[in-house]
Amino acid sequence: MRNAETGAEQSTRARVARLILEHGPVTAAALGERLGLTPAAVRRHLDALLADEMIEHRAARPRAQRGRGRPAKLFAITDAGRSAFEHAYDDLAGSALRFLAGRLGEEAVAEFARSQVAGLVERLMPAMREVPADERVRVLAEALSADGYAASASKAHLGGEQLCQHHCPVAHVAVAFPQLCEAETEAFAEILGTPVQRLATIAHGDGVCTTHVSPHELVGVRESGPVHEAPGRARSEAGAGNMTIDDSNEDSSKETGR
Repeated sequence: MRNAETGAEQSTRARVARLILEHGPVTAAALGERLGLTPAAVRRHLDALLADEMIEHRAARPRAQRGRGRPAKLFAITDAGRSAFEHAYDDLAGSALRFLAGRLGEEAVAEFARSQVAGLVERLMPAMREVPADERVRVLAEALSADGYAASASKAHLGGEQLCQHHCPVAHVAVAFPQLCEAETEAFAEILGTPVQRLATIAHGDGVCTTHVSPHELVGVRESGPVHEAPGRARSEAGAGNMTIDDSNEDSSKETGR
């Protein structure tokens, strides 16, 4: 009986951790609602995950607070917690890419990275032609989630949409080989048919891989190709998965007729 209880506890705790990975930062109350657990049960699992350094406390943003009193605590996954979900063979993959770069150069790594995401492009492009423009980011997020990236789509504060990936199976390898992230971003632009900008990545230490997707209305007025920049000014907020982008450059480009 004791073994059965231990197994059930571990299973529930793993579900709590996965929900925090996919939807965090999140409150204890929200976790309880999703899992049908009592506040005491949620607290027990959260305390255990905190003790194991699988999760951590995050401060709530001021605009997320409602009413008076102490703001609700948020719980987010840590690097150690994310590592528990990482796919195996990171070391082997890293060694293989270092060998490839050493023998054939960095461009060979970039070509390999593009070949890795080519399957996603080939799989989604035919279907995307039938999907309305305002639904494409959601469809892409669902496809990425099915591949293990725990992705979500939301409207951006200053226009466009945000594609967030709460899990990256190749994050450890991408730290040394950013070509993997760059190829993925290029693929997103091709699949969605609109410029995109990578704001943050897990590989660079951010809590979430966040990509801003420009409105399709801008496609006809932009002279430049798809934008796929490295994480920049917005990285400090990436961990909360609610990135915003400064549209001042876009506004100035419209005024000059670009």
